[in-house]
Amino acid sequence: MELQKMNGHSRDDGFDGLEALAEHEEFLPHKPGVKKENHFTDFEGKTSFGMSIFNLSNAIMGSGILGLAYAMSNTGIILFLILLVSIAILSAYSIHLLLRSAGVVGIRAYEQLGNRAFGPPGKILAACIITVHNIGAMSSYLFIVKSELPLVIQAFLNKHENTGEWFLNGNYLIIIVSAGIILPLALMKQLGYLGYTSGFSLSCMVFFLISVIYKKFNIPCPLGDHNITHIADHHTVINGTDDFCEAKLFTTNSQTAYTIPILAFAFVCHPEVLPIYTELRDATKKRMQTVANISILAMFVMYLLTALFGYLTFFGAVESELLHTYSRVDPLDVLVLCVRLAVLVAVTLTVPVVLFPIRRALLQIFFPDKPFRWSVHIGIAFCLLFLVNILVISVPSIRDIFGLIGATSAPSLIFILPGIFYVRIVPEEQEPFLSRPKIQAACFAALGFIFMIMSLSFIIIDWVTGESRSGGGH
Repeated sequence: MELQKMNGHSRDDGFDGLEALAEHEEFLPHKPGVKKENHFTDFEGKTSFGMSIFNLSNAIMGSGILGLAYAMSNTGIILFLILLVSIAILSAYSIHLLLRSAGVVGIRAYEQLGNRAFGPPGKILAACIITVHNIGAMSSYLFIVKSELPLVIQAFLNKHENTGEWFLNGNYLIIIVSAGIILPLALMKQLGYLGYTSGFSLSCMVFFLISVIYKKFNIPCPLGDHNITHIADHHTVINGTDDFCEAKLFTTNSQTAYTIPILAFAFVCHPEVLPIYTELRDATKKRMQTVANISILAMFVMYLLTALFGYLTFFGAVESELLHTYSRVDPLDVLVLCVRLAVLVAVTLTVPVVLFPIRRALLQIFFPDKPFRWSVHIGIAFCLLFLVNILVISVPSIRDIFGLIGATSAPSLIFILPGIFYVRIVPEEQEPFLSRPKIQAACFAALGFIFMIMSLSFIIIDWVTGESRSGGGH
């Protein structure tokens, strides 16, 4: 899942304290059989081609998959397909720019590229954008806990409706989960379970996809007057469409503005590309680009199938968090309960993994060249979890998280930074400033700015006007 997206830190980022250096190096997602080295420039990769594809696919895969059916309901099938293909192709091109830049200077860490391109301000900028994106990822995972855990408890208690007890209140539950499970894991100096979590998370999403396809042929449409009324009563506006049981090829509404951010959020993997490149056996730019292309293609197929079958199951009734929609049909469904449990375990174990690179970035910014201190280690973890809990309790819908993060940090990581890094890092002796590759890279970065400004503008307008507050599950 997105657990690996933001940990693209080099092995020489500048921690002088031995304890901090140990934590710094141990956190990198070293795969079984990979020998760790102190300098990535001397690193001899041991990870196979197939395992590298798995690792990058796992880095791409994230909670964004839960919002794709909602995105399709607000664009129509054809428009969604066009946008999905476009984002996938642009993601592959941005990885090409990153690999080209890294190859020129021998750097395989996202922040270090920023340092090479713009000095310390560039490094801090890249670290801040990665931190913002990781906070968004943590928020999306905890929102899933807030949304789904009450339904799981409700199913175990054989309740068809939420009767209002404290243990069915998602806000209380995320505080309990954060304090009882996530915080203790986040206090570890190394996350030895990272590899297991990665595989389990991806397996959960494959299970989720299979269940979505299966349920398409087992849930009738229309859902029935009771279910539609139930949805309308408990869900402050599901999406911008008014029709049920009718697939749209093209459609636009006030919620269409969230589509590109949701898709961008779902394809962010770029800080993880460079560490995977470092660990790839017989690493070459062409070989790593092939890994990236296959991984993006695999996730493209998975995303398309999830969005298509989810949309064709609920049509205009689909929610911004697809899994939550199934509770409107049968809250006690055993298959959906199993999927919920698997996804909950996966996202709960993922939050501490996502927290680690945020803490590392904050240490580099505020405590450079300082030895490891438990007080700082614990304090940063506590403050981050406190902040994310406040955000998740305050935000009414996971759509808002997908939209805001997908409209800010995602375009920066996919479009803007790779483009400007390429222009700044590749020397003019190799490619003049007005050469076609650099002009393309500059236009690519400009496209990211346009996407960011347009998406943020439409989202802010939607917030201000108060239209269509979709629920991700209170």
